[in-house]
Amino acid sequence: MATMKIPMTVPSPRVDAEQLFKAFKGRGCDASVIINILAHRNAMQRALIEQEYETKFSDDLRKRLQSELHGHLKKALLLWMPEAVERDASILKQALRGAVTDHKAVAEIICTRSGSQLRQIKQVYLNTFGVRVEQDVESEASGNHKRVLLAYLNTTRYEGPEIDDKIVENDARVLKKAVARKHKSDDQTLIQIFTDRSRTHLVALRSTYRSMFGKELGKAIRDETRGNFEHVLLTILQCAENSSFYFAKALRKSVKGLGTDDTALIRMVVTRAEVDMHYIVSEYRKRYKKTLYNAVQSDTSGHYKTFLLSLLGPNV
Repeated sequence: MATMKIPMTVPSPRVDAEQLFKAFKGRGCDASVIINILAHRNAMQRALIEQEYETKFSDDLRKRLQSELHGHLKKALLLWMPEAVERDASILKQALRGAVTDHKAVAEIICTRSGSQLRQIKQVYLNTFGVRVEQDVESEASGNHKRVLLAYLNTTRYEGPEIDDKIVENDARVLKKAVARKHKSDDQTLIQIFTDRSRTHLVALRSTYRSMFGKELGKAIRDETRGNFEHVLLTILQCAENSSFYFAKALRKSVKGLGTDDTALIRMVVTRAEVDMHYIVSEYRKRYKKTLYNAVQSDTSGHYKTFLLSLLGPNV
């Protein structure tokens, strides 16, 4: 469920476009008006506003936002404007080909999206950037980490609720051998199971592994793998079990301690606000005994804070 609130009576796209145009006039811009409109419109409504703005004023709304806004607010609003697939493709491109490769962002986008979403992202990526996402992964990732990402991008997984208990038990035994590091082929077996099996299967596998061997599968992965390979496997496993907890935990890391990881914070708030942020907010409160709203409020400021809090909805 989404958290951003849309008014009961929404102005027409033309009225919104006119209000935005007025907000840009004069010295500086009225960021409050921009936030009050765009943070409270869904993806389809935002797209209609963009169309109307271009038709009426012969101007590109995103380019105007780019030139008028600054800092984290600009980054957040520009990421908010596209529809989900275009946005994900853009995040992947920046994460893979930016000044520094953001491996966690790459894993987040690739390993938390459904098969159908990944197929759309791959097509938009190719159409927009003229290169296949697999080529950029091949260039920027390495070793087993790269193998997991490429396999996850190109494997068609069953996404239904049914599981085969015998296959689950066999996978548990195979994984037990794989994490024992007895054979050079073990990593490939690990990759094959984590990228080929459905999320429902992986949830059952986690439970079966615990029952059969008295150890959490996640701990076994942490004990026997390292770095980006470890992170991407745990991302797949955690999102299969409870994606809301995965995002709550990642959001906690983005605001905890000295400094704020604004890139991660913006990415997760923006990409989940229209999807499942309601559940993430609930999970955050349950796990950390404080609200995500308060955490973001204390770590951000100004119009940037106002925008993110608008996407998070009420302080619950």
